[in-house]
Amino acid sequence: MDRMTDFLRGRRRSELTVEEKAALENVISEVVVVPPRHVIARRGDRLHNSTLLIDGFICRYMDARDGYRQLVSYQIPGDFVDLHGYPTRHIDHDIASLTEARIALVPHERLDAVMATMPHLAKLLWFSTILDAALHREWIFRIGRLDALGRVAHFLCETNLRMACVGRAVDGRFALPLTQQDLGEACGLTSVHVNRTLRRLREEGVAQVARGYAHVQDFARLARIGEFDPDYLYLEDGPWHKV
Repeated sequence: MDRMTDFLRGRRRSELTVEEKAALENVISEVVVVPPRHVIARRGDRLHNSTLLIDGFICRYMDARDGYRQLVSYQIPGDFVDLHGYPTRHIDHDIASLTEARIALVPHERLDAVMATMPHLAKLLWFSTILDAALHREWIFRIGRLDALGRVAHFLCETNLRMACVGRAVDGRFALPLTQQDLGEACGLTSVHVNRTLRRLREEGVAQVARGYAHVQDFARLARIGEFDPDYLYLEDGPWHKV
């Protein structure tokens, strides 16, 4: 089984040669399963591996002194969760699973060999970290400039397209294993505010979120509400362009 199947899927994966795909498989040392709501790495930890998410969902987050948490990323299958930890050697945030997750561990010494001998593959790995940074910039925009309805709408648009890229969203339906508290921590809102916002989207026939799943019923309208422009996702042509 190709454990790297979803890596860069929909985003320049077609540029990977057969040899590069084989090399990516070979850098994996082991695959492990972690339970839901499990801390994988903590801020300040010295990293010796980077983590590729194969199945399940993971978040990166930071805790404030008052105990409140801010999600700074939402990771889906195919994401290198902490590839940036390869050059930095430590992380400045915490990483935890949201669901049971199957992850591939990639030792940094194996990445050393890739960087030294396969420059095109190294460039694509760099590209994946650039995608990660683009997501962070968009999250800053969302929280800093949009109202509550816009923030939630933007997050749902983004997640819908990202899931569609890896073949895990069909007709606007996809798994979204976030509690209202989680969604609030991703959008800078209280759980009460999230509840009201989701109810409004549901009542207006735009989107529904319930029992771990989301259904985007009117993507065009949702995108207008969230001021969503997908250019930062660097999508290749594919069915997700018809979402």
